[in-house]
Amino acid sequence: MEITGIISALFIGVIIGGLGRLVVPGKQKISLLLTILVGIGAALVGTFTATALGVADTDGVDWIELALQVGLAGVGVTALAGRAKVRLDH
Repeated sequence: MEITGIISALFIGVIIGGLGRLVVPGKQKISLLLTILVGIGAALVGTFTATALGVADTDGVDWIELALQVGLAGVGVTALAGRAKVRLDH
Protein backbone atom coordinates (compact mmCIF):
# COMPACT_ATOMS: atom_id res chain seq x y z
CA MET A 1 0.00 0.00 0.00
CA GLU A 2 1.35 3.41 -0.97
CA ILE A 3 1.13 6.63 1.04
CA THR A 4 -1.64 7.90 -1.24
CA GLY A 5 -3.67 4.79 -0.38
CA ILE A 6 -3.21 5.48 3.32
CA ILE A 7 -4.20 9.14 2.93
CA SER A 8 -7.27 8.25 0.89
CA ALA A 9 -8.21 5.59 3.48
CA LEU A 10 -8.02 8.25 6.20
CA PHE A 11 -10.20 10.62 4.18
CA ILE A 12 -12.68 7.91 3.28
CA GLY A 13 -12.59 6.78 6.92
CA VAL A 14 -14.48 9.88 7.97
CA ILE A 15 -17.30 8.93 5.60
CA ILE A 16 -17.06 5.23 6.49
CA GLY A 17 -17.54 6.06 10.18
CA GLY A 18 -20.78 7.86 9.39
CA LEU A 19 -21.99 5.02 7.19
CA GLY A 20 -21.05 2.50 9.86
CA ARG A 21 -23.11 4.44 12.36
CA LEU A 22 -26.07 4.48 9.95
CA VAL A 23 -26.09 0.70 9.50
CA VAL A 24 -26.30 0.12 13.25
CA PRO A 25 -29.92 0.23 14.42
CA GLY A 26 -30.91 2.51 17.26
CA LYS A 27 -29.17 5.48 18.77
CA GLN A 28 -25.50 5.16 19.65
CA LYS A 29 -24.19 7.12 22.61
CA ILE A 30 -20.70 7.76 21.29
CA SER A 31 -19.13 11.01 20.21
CA LEU A 32 -18.60 12.19 16.67
CA LEU A 33 -14.83 12.01 17.22
CA LEU A 34 -15.04 8.33 18.20
CA THR A 35 -17.23 7.65 15.19
CA ILE A 36 -14.63 9.25 12.91
CA LEU A 37 -11.80 7.32 14.57
CA VAL A 38 -13.71 4.05 14.16
CA GLY A 39 -14.29 4.92 10.50
CA ILE A 40 -10.61 5.64 9.92
CA GLY A 41 -9.61 2.37 11.59
CA ALA A 42 -12.24 0.45 9.63
CA ALA A 43 -11.12 2.05 6.37
CA LEU A 44 -7.49 1.10 6.99
CA VAL A 45 -8.26 -2.46 8.14
CA GLY A 46 -10.79 -2.91 5.34
CA THR A 47 -8.26 -1.73 2.76
CA PHE A 48 -5.57 -4.07 4.11
CA THR A 49 -8.05 -6.97 4.16
CA ALA A 50 -9.24 -6.26 0.62
CA THR A 51 -5.63 -6.09 -0.54
CA ALA A 52 -4.85 -9.42 1.15
CA LEU A 53 -7.91 -10.97 -0.51
CA GLY A 54 -6.92 -9.52 -3.89
CA VAL A 55 -10.09 -7.47 -4.35
CA ALA A 56 -8.74 -3.98 -3.61
CA ASP A 57 -7.83 -3.06 -7.19
CA THR A 58 -10.75 -3.50 -9.55
CA ASP A 59 -12.13 -1.54 -12.47
CA GLY A 60 -14.54 1.11 -11.20
CA VAL A 61 -15.81 1.22 -7.63
CA ASP A 62 -14.32 -1.33 -5.23
CA TRP A 63 -17.64 -2.50 -3.81
CA ILE A 64 -16.21 -5.43 -1.85
CA GLU A 65 -13.63 -3.20 -0.18
CA LEU A 66 -16.30 -0.61 0.63
CA ALA A 67 -18.59 -3.29 2.09
CA LEU A 68 -15.72 -4.55 4.27
CA GLN A 69 -15.00 -1.05 5.50
CA VAL A 70 -18.62 -0.18 6.32
CA GLY A 71 -19.15 -3.56 7.99
CA LEU A 72 -16.05 -3.11 10.15
CA ALA A 73 -17.17 0.41 11.06
CA GLY A 74 -20.59 -0.92 12.05
CA VAL A 75 -18.96 -3.53 14.28
CA GLY A 76 -16.70 -0.89 15.83
CA VAL A 77 -19.54 1.54 16.48
CA THR A 78 -21.64 -1.25 18.00
CA ALA A 79 -18.78 -2.33 20.26
CA LEU A 80 -18.12 1.21 21.49
CA ALA A 81 -21.81 1.96 21.96
CA GLY A 82 -22.13 -1.23 24.01
CA ARG A 83 -19.23 -0.19 26.23
CA ALA A 84 -20.72 3.29 26.68
CA LYS A 85 -24.07 1.76 27.68
CA VAL A 86 -22.41 -0.48 30.27
CA ARG A 87 -20.60 2.53 31.76
CA LEU A 88 -23.81 4.56 31.90
CA ASP A 89 -25.64 1.74 33.69
CA HIS A 90 -23.13 1.61 36.56
